This record gives sequence, C-alpha cells and structure tokens, in this order.
Amino acid sequence: MFEKLLIANRGEIACRVIKSARKMGIETVAIFSDADRHALHVHMADEAVHIGPPPANQSYIVIDKVMDAIRQTGAQAVHPGYGFLSENRKFAEALEAEGVAFVGPPASAIEAMGDKITSKKIAQEAGVSTVPGYMGLIEDADEAVKIANEIGYPVMIKASAGGGGKGMRIAWNDEEAREGFQSSKNEAASSFGDDRIFIEKFVTQPRHIEIQVLADKHGNCIYLNERECSIQRRNQKVIEEAPSPFLDPETRKAMGEQACALAKAVDYCSAGTVEFIVDSDKNFYFLEMNTRLQVEHPVTELITGVDLVEQMIRIAHGEPLDITQEDIGIKGWAIESRLYAEDPYRGFLPSIGRLTAYRPPAEVNRPDLAVRNDTGVYEGGEISMYYDPMIAKLCTWAPERGAAIDAMRNALDSFEVEGIGHNIPFLSAVMDHQRFLDGNITTAFIEEEYPDGFQGVTLPEDALKRVAACAAGMFRVAEIRRTRITGTVDNHRRKVGIDWVVVVDGTEFPVSIEAHKHGTTVIFDDRRIAMKSKWTPGDSLAVVEIDGAKHAFKVDKFTSGYRIRYRGADMTVKVFTPRQAELARLMPEKLPPDTSRMLLCPMPGLIVKLNVEAGDTIQEGQALCTVEAMKMENILRAEKSGVVAKINAAPGDSLAVDDVIMEFE
Repeated sequence: MFEKLLIANRGEIACRVIKSARKMGIETVAIFSDADRHALHVHMADEAVHIGPPPANQSYIVIDKVMDAIRQTGAQAVHPGYGFLSENRKFAEALEAEGVAFVGPPASAIEAMGDKITSKKIAQEAGVSTVPGYMGLIEDADEAVKIANEIGYPVMIKASAGGGGKGMRIAWNDEEAREGFQSSKNEAASSFGDDRIFIEKFVTQPRHIEIQVLADKHGNCIYLNERECSIQRRNQKVIEEAPSPFLDPETRKAMGEQACALAKAVDYCSAGTVEFIVDSDKNFYFLEMNTRLQVEHPVTELITGVDLVEQMIRIAHGEPLDITQEDIGIKGWAIESRLYAEDPYRGFLPSIGRLTAYRPPAEVNRPDLAVRNDTGVYEGGEISMYYDPMIAKLCTWAPERGAAIDAMRNALDSFEVEGIGHNIPFLSAVMDHQRFLDGNITTAFIEEEYPDGFQGVTLPEDALKRVAACAAGMFRVAEIRRTRITGTVDNHRRKVGIDWVVVVDGTEFPVSIEAHKHGTTVIFDDRRIAMKSKWTPGDSLAVVEIDGAKHAFKVDKFTSGYRIRYRGADMTVKVFTPRQAELARLMPEKLPPDTSRMLLCPMPGLIVKLNVEAGDTIQEGQALCTVEAMKMENILRAEKSGVVAKINAAPGDSLAVDDVIMEFE
C-alpha cells in the first residue's frame, strides 16, 4: 500500500480523504493557497505545502505547482477530490510521467468521459440512451441561437469541461440563449480553463438520478445503486438521497447495467458516477459521466457500508475489488443536505466572512440512526470569496425514509452557524415540504415551489405553540435566576408570575406556566404542552423534550424576549406580563428605510460589467450589471422601468453587501 498520499484539493473533500487515508495507515500531504493557510485540511494533514495566491488559477489548478509539492514531499499517490484538477487529463498524464499513482481513472477515460461532447458519442455507441442535442463546437452567440432554434426551446447550454453547475444555463428564447452562451463561456473559462460550449434539449419536469460505479484494473465493474439529486438550484445539487423514492428494482438494474457498460467501454477504473435524467414514465437518458468522486458520495456509503475513498485508493494501488454486485444491497435510507455560505433571503447569493459560531450537531453511528457531517471549516475560520461556497455536507441515515428526514430536521435545527448568511433555513423548509415528503420531486422543484425566491417559513399554529411554550419556559428560568440574584426586598422575595403573554412574530399566545419536579407545563387555551430541558440562560441552543419528542431551538436573547430559529423559521419572540402586553400593543412600528430607488449589491463580489450609463432609460427586466462571486456570474436586472440617475461603481470594483451600485430618478 502507498505510504504517502497528497490531496490535490481543499475544504471538506480534502478532510474527507484524509480520514480514510489515516484509517488505512497512509500519511497525508495537504496543499494550500494564501487564503487557506489556516484551513482545517492543512491542520489535519501530516504535511502541508504552500502553492500560491488565493485564486485557484494561480494555485490549486496550476499543474506545475502541484507537481512541485509532490516532488518536495515524496508522495507516491495523489487523490484529486472533486473540482479543480480531478477531471484534468493533463494532470493525470503528468502524474503518470512522474511515476506517481493517480487515485482516479486513466487519462484516456478522463478525456473520453470528462468531455461532455465526446462522452455522449461514446454513450450512444455503447447503447446508452442519450438526450437530443448538438455535440459540435459552437463558435459564437449567433450560432448558439441558431442551434437552439433547430433543437427547439427550452435548451440547456453547458460547458463541455464543466461540472458542479458551473457554466450551465437554461434558455427559453433567443435572448436567453445569447446571454446564456456568453455567461456559460465566461464561467467555463474561469473555472475549468476550457470555454467550449454545447447545447442539448432540456427535458422538462425531469428527475436527476445518478448511478455510482466502482471499477478496478482487472475488468471488474459494479454499481452501488442510485442517488436522487433532483432538488437543485441553478443546476447545483442542494439535497440528495439514496435510494431514490421513485425508482423500482427493474429500472435501477437497467440503469446500473448501462452505467457499467459505459464504464467498460472506456476501460474505466476507480469510482465514477453516471448521471441520468429520468422522466415521469421512468425513461432515462444519459446526461454525463463524472470521472471522480461525487460531492454526494456519503449517502451511497451510508446505505451500502462501502468506503468509496478507501476503494479508490486500493484500486489505484492495483488491488482487485473485494466486493461483487451480489454484495451490494440497500440498507435503510440516507439524506444529504449541502450547507452553503449563501443568503437564501437574498436569492441565495454568496456570503463570505468569518464564522463567529460553527457548532455542528454531534455525529452519531447507531443501529437505528446515523448523523454525519463532512466539513472543511471551523469556528473562527474564514469563508473566502475565491472558492466554492459549500461549508459542510450534513447527512442522516435511518432504517426508513421518514425517520431519516425527521433526523435531518433535528440535525438542521441543532446546527449553529453565525457570522455569514447560510441556507439552513431553506434546507429545513424543504424537509417539511409536502412534495418532498411524498417523494414527488423534479429538478424544477425549487423553481416551482419558490418562484419568487425563499421568503422564509411560516410555521403552522401547532409549531408556533411549541415555540411559544419554549420561550415561556426559558423566560421563566431566566426570571427565577434574576430573583435569586436580586435577593429580597423588605424581607419579601420577588415571585415569578405564572401568567404570561408570548408574542411570536405578532401572534399573541396567552399562557400559564405550571412547574413541577419532572419539568414544566405550559397551558394554552386549548392544550397543555409538557416540557423538559437542561437549558440555562446564555445557552445558544435549547434542546427541549416536548410531549416526549426532542426539539432543538436556536436562541438569541434580547430585551423582553428572544430570537428563535426553528424548522426554517426565524422569529422574534417576546414574553410579557399581561399588563406589559397591553402597553406593547400601543407602541408604533418602526419602518425600514426606502431603498426602492437604488440598486444594492446583494453579495460581496466583483463588478464585471456595467450595461447602462447615467441618464439611460431602463425597462423592467433589463440587465443592469454583472457581479462575479465565488466563480459564478450574477446578472442584476431592473425590477421596474426608470432612469439611471447615478452610477457609483465601475468594472473591477470589489463591493460589499448592500453597497449602492447605482441610483434611479
């Protein structure tokens, strides 16, 4: 076995590879840029080598710098993770020339399958059904529009060397095809160093289901079931699960066999993923093959018990697979939620900054429950603008799908992240969405269910009463502590009242509180809620047993109440005496400032392009400027017609959240 492994990546995947290598007794080498000098993967590895400035095209994807790190450390093998150089044929060839093992497929398979145009042709020859499209190279936007019309809208514009949702756009008309072509080309060039674009038919209402394969150098190839990856935003997967709630055994077998046939057609070896789109009649079409480990691989590991990273390393060492197709079953159900540094209330735009709090739920591995968190950050660390905004992959497993979802709800409620915007509220909302619970999902789920973006969660009354009961109980505990601190006045100890009014985002709940040795009971007009908790004032997380079931509430104290976050809802909760509530109703409401005549920067980013000048008349929906953040281009459009009065930024300017880009008359 290898003695030393270099991980040519960063973040959570580098940490994930280090864990398996350590289990196998292999020393690890990390590489890092200036921005990652204090990153978690650097601390975890046995050695670390600096490779350059923060931008990936000056560090992580510069082959010569990675090769220098290999030579410095004497690493015998390299695991590329995903992204960066993981599907770069030249990198695999450079390693082979150096006599260093690549923990991945041969360069020929990367070239064949990593290029989406070539891979579709090979898939057709191997008898795999494919989506109609134009596989030739497209020179300019005019040609893209012409091809899109020939195929028929809607179409998907994709980077040939792309992945992870980068360089992908859906176009429904000529204007979107023209814009999408240029944006996809720009993103592809900056992310992959390859700006080739192709176009294919966009299948409406599809599911995105992928098959995990493992192949060795001895002709063995198996599939490890499927992953349902249909919940996506901007073609980027957000929530995955295994198995799919949609597939039947016959379709699963057919997809698995086609995936293996495709892998064998290119002499594939290592872990790989064959992605399909599946329509409502269970017809499936080849989408692409990812010649690397996938972000969502943990859900496959949880339902099969196979360590995919370990298998990749053993295959790269030349060992034959020690598992057969008959060994692969489906045990239980697994869910993965991708935690991103992005603000769901601002259209999911990237968020950067310092993690002032980062406290994941405890990891669990029991016969009836598993909680796993693959991460590459820590409390006090920085989320950089230079890399992908993922901060963690939270996974839960249980014997049944419903239990796995319930475990994910509790895990998300317990996950404390502060200092940056993050998508935990949205992930929580999906876990309670009826379409998701029914398994009735497609890649259009987010677009259809949140057409105006994510506006937060409005909890049903039953859940609001749980929040009110929790707040009342916490307030009572804090009041008891205060009476003990203040002592007695005129030989009379202050008493804590039993009648309160809890106001949850404007909804009033008059309650009474009964305390007894087994906990607290909060009495509403129509029900009693029994609670037990070890929460003490100052704790930012309240784990409360309510009527026998555990619930987690994130808590921030302020005068007369709390900010409570629960099940995706972010609530202001105030606790008053009946008299205080009466007076509070008379207080005027503070109105937010008027920014309707301004274009505010919705995220930290770089102004790439300005489409208008001062004095221009603009129309609703017109592109005003382009902001780049975390390798993605974001076109900001006019929300209504008007005239540009003033422009406060220029191309090349770095802006913070809410900086004023332009003003309108």
